[in-house]
Amino acid sequence: MPKGRQRSVITRRKFLATSSLLGAGLALRPADLLAQRHHIPPQPSPELDPSRLAKFVDPLPIPPRARPSPFPSPQPHAEYRHFFRIPLREITTKLHRDLNPTRMWSCAGSVPGPTVEARSGDGVMIEWANHLPAKHFLPIDHHLHGAEHDKPEVRAVMHLHGAKVPPESDGYPEDWKTPGQSVIYRYPNRQDAATLWYHDHAMGINRLNIYAGLFGMFLIRDAFEDGLNLPKGDAEIPLVFFDRMLTRDGQLLYPVSGDPEAPWVSEASGEAILINGKLFPYLDVAPRRYRFRLLNASNSRMYELRLQNDLPFYQIATEQGLLAAPAKLQNLEFAPAERADIVIDFSEHRGEQITLINDQTPILQFRVGRTKVTDVSSLPKTLRPFAKIPESQAVRTRVLTLNEYENKAGDPILLLLNASYWHQPVTEKPLLNSTEIWSFVNPTDDTHPIHLHLVRFQILDRQPYIPTLHPEGELRFLGPRVPPGPDEAGWKDTVRAHSHMVTRIIVPFEGYTGRYVWHCHILEHEDNEMMRPFEVLPPA
Repeated sequence: MPKGRQRSVITRRKFLATSSLLGAGLALRPADLLAQRHHIPPQPSPELDPSRLAKFVDPLPIPPRARPSPFPSPQPHAEYRHFFRIPLREITTKLHRDLNPTRMWSCAGSVPGPTVEARSGDGVMIEWANHLPAKHFLPIDHHLHGAEHDKPEVRAVMHLHGAKVPPESDGYPEDWKTPGQSVIYRYPNRQDAATLWYHDHAMGINRLNIYAGLFGMFLIRDAFEDGLNLPKGDAEIPLVFFDRMLTRDGQLLYPVSGDPEAPWVSEASGEAILINGKLFPYLDVAPRRYRFRLLNASNSRMYELRLQNDLPFYQIATEQGLLAAPAKLQNLEFAPAERADIVIDFSEHRGEQITLINDQTPILQFRVGRTKVTDVSSLPKTLRPFAKIPESQAVRTRVLTLNEYENKAGDPILLLLNASYWHQPVTEKPLLNSTEIWSFVNPTDDTHPIHLHLVRFQILDRQPYIPTLHPEGELRFLGPRVPPGPDEAGWKDTVRAHSHMVTRIIVPFEGYTGRYVWHCHILEHEDNEMMRPFEVLPPA
């Protein structure tokens, strides 16, 4: 092939499209067959209709800031500047003025948990202490791998999402702790300023633990970001989005299949959209610029956010830090686990009430003050310089499929990465300090947000294809490769692999050797096998 000419096909011998399990040639476990035999359609539930609640009657809560504790003896290496102890415990909390208190699980007494702040290069240690009850209050499916009857009902292991950490502090899904146990993790924070978040990662019940409330933000700051004079202090506000189904008396309602022996469902999405733990909150703002740190902490919902009357705003950062320049937007799409920092300028809207809308639903009201204020912050035309990684730097390209298998009724019952179960041998073994291209081939009808632990990466492009194999085992493309838009043209740790697309990322494997995981961040998918280990090996 002449140099510079683009290939129009990808050879893929081990490609499996969305298909019936019986025709996929895949070895089935008894749990898979049980779910197939016992397909029962979902039954009506006593779900609350949140649209009947009064809107904008509760102020937006701001998650508390985590406070350091004294170091345990003996004091660790000097690179660890602060020690935090975060207990996981059950609480009740008011989600709306007109609802009863809701039973939830929390990190240090709030949902979301307290925001941990750290400086780049200043390590912190966190003791995650499990003080949860002995029994789960959400429906466990004991046929899922890692959630069998011989496992304790209540287990938790906390993962700092987006952090470059040694493997023993990453929150590996099988390293869970039971009530009464705790573990101390070390976070070196040797990375640029970024909006990270922590959440449970326990094998087989991760979707339930996060749905119950085990998550919070973790912010890394650095001198470069400080020098940009972005809005800060009271003008820098986290917005954590998570949706839930609620009963009419205000309790969490997790959807089930209707079969008590196999309650897993492929997605959990509710009409009650909470922001920082409140339904339809309002926020008093001054007529000035604000920086909002957005996090999608939902199990499966993807948000499409816009301001009333399509007012513009500026995105300044993705998951792994600042963009090269602000991206002017009128709407923002972000998937589970994605983060986006945006700046909204209210200076020309004194006395107005401006609504934040998801799709067609108003979810948050900004109440702009009438009194003019002095705003000393700025929105620079350039942010952090960004150099694209050349494809020639990659030492290997991996083509990886996202697989969904259905029963005869057409319902998903199993999801895999590269047609492989969790327990099968590790097949992705990049070398430390090497760069690879990972191509995600998605034949399913879902967008899968794919997250790699340990690393940050850049999106190369997406390309539509016909989700059937050519007789020669090749993919047939429907159009050219499309590079990411300005809102994704930065460092990422989670990428939307769209339906019937090949999504390519380029990944420098930096930091540490050891075993980590990559997975779909639709939590119901992750819990039903859409997660695989990878191992970073020492350089040759």
